[in-house]
Amino acid sequence: MKRICVFCGSNLGRRASYRKAAAEMGRLLAERGIGLVYGGGNVGLMGTMADAALEKGGYVTGVIPEALVQRELAHQGLQDLRVVRSMHERKALMADLSDGFIALPGGFGTFEEFCEVLTWSQLGIQRKPCGLLNVENYYRPLLSLFDHAVQEGFLMPENRKLVLTHEEPKSLLDSLLAFRVPSKELEIDRSVR
Repeated sequence: MKRICVFCGSNLGRRASYRKAAAEMGRLLAERGIGLVYGGGNVGLMGTMADAALEKGGYVTGVIPEALVQRELAHQGLQDLRVVRSMHERKALMADLSDGFIALPGGFGTFEEFCEVLTWSQLGIQRKPCGLLNVENYYRPLLSLFDHAVQEGFLMPENRKLVLTHEEPKSLLDSLLAFRVPSKELEIDRSVR
């Protein structure tokens, strides 16, 4: 993998462990020679992660909509800052630039971005691994929802397996590097009526 896209919060969250995990992810990507693609911000977990990657000599690409640049949220220390017109363009470009996806703790934007690329994997639109960094069990409710969707017949077990989950950045990154997305579109279960 040349580049991994990381979705995460523009806030720091209430726990120091979130900031620690974001910094560790940034450092780890840099140490392994994997470029970081992220939302281009200088605040919250995004800024923490980007700064850590840069401090270790990593290559960081930020993708940010014009509206957020104007609010002075763009990280000005990146090797590659791409300014786009909309959030839709942002997500499309981040996906095109990346070989895999990770979500750290975050809010609505993080949830939406991760679930979109996960859906693309399920539909066979892309063949890139998707992982959740489950710091302090932050994603336990979301993972429970995914499991509930399987139990209720809205998500097939094979598709549920597309979500790689670990509590530590190193083990999650190792999982992403080893994961092979199925080579064909995953089936939709039409037997449950």
